[in-house]
Amino acid sequence: MSFNIRGFGSGKDRKIGDFKKLMCREQPWIVALQETKCNTIDEKWVKLISGFDDVGFVQKEKVGKSGGLLLFWDKNDFLAEQVHKDEFYIAVKGKWRGRDEPLIIVNVYGPHDDANKQKLWASLKNFVGQYDVAWVLCGDFNEVREESERQSCVFMEKRAKWFNEFINNAQLIDVPLGGKRFTRICDNGIKFSKLDRFLISEKFNDMWDEVSAIALERKMSDHCPIVLRDRAIDFGPKPIKVFDEWLVVEGAEKIINEAWKAKVSSQRLDCVFRLKLKNVKIALKEWSQRTFGKLDMEIEGLKNEACDWEKMAEDKILTDDERGKWLDIRKKMDRFRKSQDKHGKAKVSG
Repeated sequence: MSFNIRGFGSGKDRKIGDFKKLMCREQPWIVALQETKCNTIDEKWVKLISGFDDVGFVQKEKVGKSGGLLLFWDKNDFLAEQVHKDEFYIAVKGKWRGRDEPLIIVNVYGPHDDANKQKLWASLKNFVGQYDVAWVLCGDFNEVREESERQSCVFMEKRAKWFNEFINNAQLIDVPLGGKRFTRICDNGIKFSKLDRFLISEKFNDMWDEVSAIALERKMSDHCPIVLRDRAIDFGPKPIKVFDEWLVVEGAEKIINEAWKAKVSSQRLDCVFRLKLKNVKIALKEWSQRTFGKLDMEIEGLKNEACDWEKMAEDKILTDDERGKWLDIRKKMDRFRKSQDKHGKAKVSG
């Protein structure tokens, strides 16, 4: 998974909780984050945000109040051999557990000015040329390949040409991105760009049955998280959703235990297991609605409305009135979230 997180904020910030939920839902093996806006971090903090019991990572600290790169992985899935740091990217070389083919994964945060863009492409080309291995380059490249990858933005043909020349010269494949046309939307809802992507080598492509990439919903940043998957091992959504904060609220454990112990009618063990999970799911849903009221549902509804407006804006330029409605929904969602935070703290402390 690759994601321009646009800063984690303080340790108590809601974004850390939202990111942990994203990790729990997607369960990626390796994660590349851009714009962490973090100073030096330690293993304990990476374990906190990743949920991995045994984690490896490489970091590039922020410069001033911006920037920052973080690349981390589950050691149970990926065996790192060496790391590499450059001005605009960080990389790790290693192997998937159970496979012999070496692999290098690069986390990129592209610069904005012409001189540094050319410097980045030259550096990456030289780096890729040093190793005859499978490659994955991901991140926020801060560049597009063609005019259709921007909307209501100035398209710089020479910059796109430099980017395309690098991709071609490095013999990389731009993995088609499903889910959304654009990965970044500015805060005023006017400018759209496809800045985030996965670039892979033929050797990496040959390692898997079918590689695909998708842009997820944009809820924590002005960028969408993007995920690279092998469809043959993608089992779809989990059958039950549990949020970490539920487990610290008094009564949650009792609800789960009672629902699990409830009798179910089946002779097949797999069906018994499925029915027990269903009982837990129903009990948790009812308990959550009683405990936290309808606030979660209202916020989720607003998220869906905001996503609908975002999809509409990808296909046409919104009028001032339409864009105003979209921004009003986002403001209302933020107010509800603040109320939810206060409500959640009161419940936990009570």
